[in-house]
Amino acid sequence: MYKKVEMELNGRPLTIESGKIAKQANGSVVVTYGGTVVLVTATAAREPRESADFFPLTVEYQEKYYAVGRIPGNFFRREIGRPSEKETLTCRFIDRPLRPLFAKGYMNETQVIATVMSMDKENESDVLAIVGASAALQVSNIPFLGPIAGVRVGRVDGELILNPTASQLEKSSLNIIVAGSKKAVVMVEGETDYLSEQEVLDAIYFGHEGLQPLLTMQDELQAALGKEKMKVNAPVVNTALQERIDAMAHEEMRQVTTCADKMERNDLYYALQTRVLDELAADEDVCSREAKDILHDLMKSMMRDTIVKDKTRIDGRRFDEVRPISCEVGILPRAHGSALFTRGETQSIVTTTLGSGDDEQRVESLYGMNFEPFFLHYNFPPFCVGEARFMRGPSRRDIGHGNLARRSIKGVLPAHEEFPYTIRVVSEIMESNGSSSMATVCGGTLSLMDAGVPLKNPVSGIAMGLIKEGDDIVILSDILGDEDHLGDMDFKVTGSSDGIAALQMDIKIDGVSKEIMAQALEQAKAGRIHILAKMAEALEQPRADISQYAPKAVAIQINPDKIRDLIGPGGKMIKALTAEFEVKIDVDDSGMVMVFAPDAKVAVQVEEKIKAITAEPEIGQIYDGLVVKIVDFGAFVQIIPGVDGLVHISELENRRVEKVTDVLKEGESVRVKVLDIDSRGKIRLSRKALLDN
Repeated sequence: MYKKVEMELNGRPLTIESGKIAKQANGSVVVTYGGTVVLVTATAAREPRESADFFPLTVEYQEKYYAVGRIPGNFFRREIGRPSEKETLTCRFIDRPLRPLFAKGYMNETQVIATVMSMDKENESDVLAIVGASAALQVSNIPFLGPIAGVRVGRVDGELILNPTASQLEKSSLNIIVAGSKKAVVMVEGETDYLSEQEVLDAIYFGHEGLQPLLTMQDELQAALGKEKMKVNAPVVNTALQERIDAMAHEEMRQVTTCADKMERNDLYYALQTRVLDELAADEDVCSREAKDILHDLMKSMMRDTIVKDKTRIDGRRFDEVRPISCEVGILPRAHGSALFTRGETQSIVTTTLGSGDDEQRVESLYGMNFEPFFLHYNFPPFCVGEARFMRGPSRRDIGHGNLARRSIKGVLPAHEEFPYTIRVVSEIMESNGSSSMATVCGGTLSLMDAGVPLKNPVSGIAMGLIKEGDDIVILSDILGDEDHLGDMDFKVTGSSDGIAALQMDIKIDGVSKEIMAQALEQAKAGRIHILAKMAEALEQPRADISQYAPKAVAIQINPDKIRDLIGPGGKMIKALTAEFEVKIDVDDSGMVMVFAPDAKVAVQVEEKIKAITAEPEIGQIYDGLVVKIVDFGAFVQIIPGVDGLVHISELENRRVEKVTDVLKEGESVRVKVLDIDSRGKIRLSRKALLDN
């Protein structure tokens, strides 16, 4: 069977169709919006994975270059196996709202693949992939408890726009993705131009209202084509074992859930788990894995009860209290900028490196080749959480956290024309107990200021949490790792004193109300301002000068017609300058020359050389020239590299000259004055005008 449903969204048709393509997948749909087409499939194994201790869901998003009529620019001329940063981030957008919505007890290997097959460069494909993933799961036999949908929200001239085009986004002061169900918002991700909390809240719920028709479309599609869902045996609770473990562990577990130190808490829990398993080992009917799960659930319930009922957090803080903060700058002597940011048991060393135009990050995407002058890398080594494991490349989590921090900071960077450096920020997480991405934002700001980057405003970030038990709701500021893991919401907010820069929210329950989210945003604002004050104690303003170890940048504007003189035949001239002074020289088509020198003295020398090479003759100016050719009627003198003028025989001396060679010889130096430059650029020179009467 085949079914197609459609609607109009922001003046453009959006369709979802199923039953025609990829029919061997458990579920498949094609989502079309304008000229952008995304195929999304959902496939699942027939049997559960017995050894799995977490839901084995895999989400992939891939962009095909044929979608825009291009051939990939890499050596292999095909889409390489490693996903781009954009593809990785989109996988996270899709995964996060889907993962909590599968039937409890469902443990079959499940894979969602979104493939961009056509792109019109105006309608983004990422939100279509979110809609398509939910729709494919809806029509499949996979026990998905959706639907959900995603939209992008923009704001142009104060007006909110649903799924803005790429050209509208360029003028937008807001760019957020909102995913939601019929009842509530379940995920938010995006950035703003320092809008207020109320403006951001209005945008989120504008998006939630706008995605409702997309849910109706999926219901219509499921009613027509939906397969019968797999039967899932809900986990059977072993109440007898549960009561037995509770009696054995309750008192010691109270010590665990009220221990402030993370490593000590982990040690206490591990010792308790070992004792309980040892006591149960004699009972052959007891499964150690089931016992571990029950013990973990006991810790979760007791920790949540302590917060909700006893009004006490794990480390004894108030609900709106931020952990102790320590900030240091300039801790690495040869880095261009560095900072050590510590908040409780979360710590990051962040460095800033300044480079030239050659160092810009080259990014190939469906939109073409882009060059990024600012990028931020986040690294989470295993020692930061006391683990020993293989070190691979950056994970999806690393890329996601780095991107959140980059979006938080980029808005306060100076314009590239004012500060023409390529900027790389690297965050090395030294310890982690929650909010390491927010530590990256704070440490990144301090390291940039330490490097002398003239930021418009410092930026900080805070992670908020939520515990909801029935009608009891607690909002937590600056959450610990366990409060994140055992809680119902992870809401990260970054910004300056002017407003919100970026936000990221994941909700593990059905959703939260607008009132709760408003309270979380206001509580986050207070925490953000508090953190900014602590950062200011270490460094209030960017340093007046960049590091002595950073390259010195000099901008020189030359006549575009002189670019060929500066470069020289086969690049000979610019290569010679680069080698002689050990500098980097970038030249663009407008005639803007950027010189990156090891120190200020060399920068001045190179600037003088470039000005001499690209100088243009002026009437009345005196030059020390070189005789390049003798003719009967005068001598041609090179006054600037590549620029010759004629000294007529009558302009050689104050007396009559019979032969030019009586005065000048080829290869001689001679001082001359420019008398005239005609409309064709021919230059008339005089030696006589400089002689004593």
